[in-house]
Amino acid sequence: MLDIKFIRENKDLVQDGARKKRVDINIEEIITLDDRRLVLLREVEDKRSQQNEASTKITSTTDVVVREQLIGEMKAVKTSMQIKEEELKGVIKEWQMLMLRVPNIPDMSVPAGESEENNVTAKEWGQKPQFDFEPKDHVELMVKNGMVDFERGVKAHGFRGYFLKGDGARLSWAIWNFAREFFEAKNFEPFIAPAILKKEHFFGTGHLPGDAEDLFKTQDDDYLSGTAEVAMMAYHADEILKKEELPKRYLAFSPCYRREAGSHGKDTRGLIRVHEFYKLEQLVLCEASHEMSVAIHEELTRNNEEFIEALGLPYRRLTICTGDLKGAHVKSYDTELWVPLENKYREIASSSYYHDFQTRRFNTRYDDNGQKRYVHSLNATAIPTPRILVSLVENYQQADGSIKVPLALQPYVGQEIIRSNK
Repeated sequence: MLDIKFIRENKDLVQDGARKKRVDINIEEIITLDDRRLVLLREVEDKRSQQNEASTKITSTTDVVVREQLIGEMKAVKTSMQIKEEELKGVIKEWQMLMLRVPNIPDMSVPAGESEENNVTAKEWGQKPQFDFEPKDHVELMVKNGMVDFERGVKAHGFRGYFLKGDGARLSWAIWNFAREFFEAKNFEPFIAPAILKKEHFFGTGHLPGDAEDLFKTQDDDYLSGTAEVAMMAYHADEILKKEELPKRYLAFSPCYRREAGSHGKDTRGLIRVHEFYKLEQLVLCEASHEMSVAIHEELTRNNEEFIEALGLPYRRLTICTGDLKGAHVKSYDTELWVPLENKYREIASSSYYHDFQTRRFNTRYDDNGQKRYVHSLNATAIPTPRILVSLVENYQQADGSIKVPLALQPYVGQEIIRSNK
């Protein structure tokens, strides 16, 4: 959430930022509504002051006639105040909903564009495999080698259901364990984060109201999270941190859930889009410095790339354009892995920074020599499973249908080749 004072002082900049992100919102309307909010707030405070003053006079007077007159006046003031309070509540509710729709301002380095088609390739890495045999896709490879069971997954869960089993499960554990050691060596504190979270925290991160159709909801009006980012942002909600504690560097593992409502009929085969998955997420809280946010953003992005490089998987980095940039983001990168049988790259990770957009909503601040400032927040995928298995098994497949285990994972899997025991 942007500060209303900042919006007032930079209304053209904020309006232009909304235009770039293709968000239809009228900043002048918000300012006019805020003017009304402030007027009503003063009127309510004046009525409350009058009521308190009348109450003091009533308790101090001994004249019965004057006392009755004052009581009548106080009741009239109270009734008028209640009317104004109800009006104020309505204005505040409307104002808050509009404020939640105001997007963050994209950084000047974000490329202009209408949609994801205009995202810019910033980097490509790795050698795409050249097969001298007829390659198979990840579904055929994993079924053949006893790594996944989709039929029983559908029986147990329904549409998009799956069981990872045998070497499919071992490979996933290997990725998690390698990632834990890899990112801990980069000075991240490990967490296992909850996935069932209060609704308010999804508004805090910016996942609500926009992502509502993709979130699973409980009977208690809580939500299942699709990323540990939400839990880790809630971790320091309403806290004042010490400046010397910053930056906070967290690596959070959690189960994740997505309804995939917006992708009906898309990628229904295999492990590209599933309702349940696991993810390790990097999250950092730092000082309120644009330069520091930019530097850490690049670091988090590079961490994920180095992890992928350690697995020897070809990838590319995309700089997300203004039209595809989410409302809360100042700047974002997507990392995509090469999927041979689709002959294209597929998203595996994203990294973003927010300035104080999220932390204002969470009220997470730090003490800077007596001045309370909102910290800056950043997050980036470390690695998700099982999606990474799609690229891994297809890139490392052998002519006989077996799968070579990347060198970095062999100590965790305990073998060099995955092959069917049938």
